[in-house]
Formats: sequence, structure tokens, C-alpha cells
Amino acid sequence: MDNPHLAGRLVRALLRGLAICAALAIALPALSAELAGKVVGVLDGDTIDVLTPAKELVRVRLAGIDAPEKKQAFGNTAKQKLSDLAFSRNVVVDWQKRDRYGRIVGKVLIAGIDVDLEMVKAGLAWHYRKYMKEQPMADRLSYMQAETVARERRLGLWSDSMPVPPWEFRRPTQNH
Repeated sequence: MDNPHLAGRLVRALLRGLAICAALAIALPALSAELAGKVVGVLDGDTIDVLTPAKELVRVRLAGIDAPEKKQAFGNTAKQKLSDLAFSRNVVVDWQKRDRYGRIVGKVLIAGIDVDLEMVKAGLAWHYRKYMKEQPMADRLSYMQAETVARERRLGLWSDSMPVPPWEFRRPTQNH
């Protein structure tokens, strides 16, 4: 390019464009996929089986929450609540990853209602803060607020004076 002034302007414009792209990449959540189907199984308070229209059975771990384990206090209550909310219902799962067990990890929606959030509101799941950076900011805030309200109202597991979080219950060094 013969015109240094024009070349400088072009380089600055390209750098601005790259800076904008980088800012968007940081600000926007990762691209997600959707899975649609019918809930045909509820394994516990945060895991369901979804049958797709193509008859594929997909195991889904609800994102952003951790419900009590089945052998834990409120474990069966959490499973029953999730069953009441989702069993035999058509769902859309908004997901971004699979966990180490191959399960899809996603937000489960029924007619636009966030089932994961409903479990926290009922006091039958913790907001799983370990993974909250994977959630959109609006979900993070909603889940944190829902847990705070459930705690204050002593709903579900929060009626226990010292509820044990499932991630502590699962530790092999603890005796149960």
C-alpha cells in the first residue's frame, strides 16, 4: 500500500474489530444446543432421562443445582418433587457440555419454566456455586436469590438445622 496514512487507518480499524470480537467472545456465554423430548425417568433430584422424538434415550443432569443424594435427608423428597415437575412432560434442555459420566448438563425447561430453578425455590436443591461461572449472569442471580429465600423461609432441606451439601456427603472420607 502506497499511502501510509490509509494503511495506518486500516490497521487501527482492524485492531478495533479484533478488540470488539474479543470482548464479545468473553461477554457472551458459550454456544449452546437444545435437546427436546419427553421425560421418561427421574433418577434423583437432579438427573432425568429424556426420550427424544428419534427414540434416543438421553440422560440429563440439571445444570446449576445439586440436590441431596438418595441416601441423604430430603433425597427422596427432592426426587419426588422433580418427578412431580417433569415426569412424562415434554421438555427442552438448553445445554453446553457433558459431564464426566457422559450426561448432558443443561437447564431443563417446561413451557418456558426453568425446572432447575424451581428445585432451588422449593428448597430441595442447592445452587451449585462451584459451576456458577458456566451459567448466564441472570441465571446465577436468580438461583442465588432463590436459595436465599428458601433458606430464610426454611423450605425443604433448609428446615434441617445443619443440612449437609451433597458434594460433602459424597466425599469418601466422611462417615454416613
